[in-house]
Amino acid sequence: MPDERFVYLGDTARVPYGSKPLEMVRAFASEIAEELVARGAKAIVIACNTASAASLPELAARLPVPTWGVVQPGVDAAIDAVTPAYRGRVAVLGTEATIKARAYQDRLEAAGVATWSRACPLFVPIVEEGVSDSAIAELVARHYLGDMPAVDAVILGCTHYPLLKPTLSRVLGPEVVLIDSSEAVADVVSADLARLGLCSPARRTAGADDVTYLVTGDVGSFMNTVTRLGGTDAPAERVDLGTARAPKSSPALEPLPRSEHLAS
Repeated sequence: MPDERFVYLGDTARVPYGSKPLEMVRAFASEIAEELVARGAKAIVIACNTASAASLPELAARLPVPTWGVVQPGVDAAIDAVTPAYRGRVAVLGTEATIKARAYQDRLEAAGVATWSRACPLFVPIVEEGVSDSAIAELVARHYLGDMPAVDAVILGCTHYPLLKPTLSRVLGPEVVLIDSSEAVADVVSADLARLGLCSPARRTAGADDVTYLVTGDVGSFMNTVTRLGGTDAPAERVDLGTARAPKSSPALEPLPRSEHLAS
């Protein structure tokens, strides 16, 4: 979606979400969504598996803009990858909260797909330390996945996990499909924006505000992580959520009319 402008709000002051109670994560997600709506976002992607599992579809039902999570697109992609005559099973890897919420497992099993799941909390710090394709990462992956049964696909149920693809492919073998929810949700959002008539008009050149970062913690630390993970270099500012919100002075998306709600 090269013609769109993006505001990314990272709650870096309160991470990790994966080890927190779902009720707490649900409240965090609500605060973040309200901040983005106040800044003029025309649509919201809850780009966190734990927050998606905790807050949808209830949050999407009360927001005035279309809202997507990352769970359902990942489920749909996994179902497409399953071959019943071969193995007929999907593994779900995620944080403790995501696995406990059974957001993926219940939807897959309702579609007739057998599941196996495992919380992999050490994967996040491995990625953030920049050692996702290393002997340490492979050792941890083998520890988590050593007893995994034969599967057709593995859902990488945390936004950090796709950076472990090379390591996971070595551990699991090339025949296992790795489902990256970020790719699946991008396809869904692009199609839905077009269907709803919410796509931005084509632009001749990229703008300075194509991406804006908002973070609740230290900006410098966040940008170091962005650089380490290969993210876009873009303006970043610190923002307070809840009752002590920052002034709405940063570049914002133009508000658009209310439209139907979409939830994963």
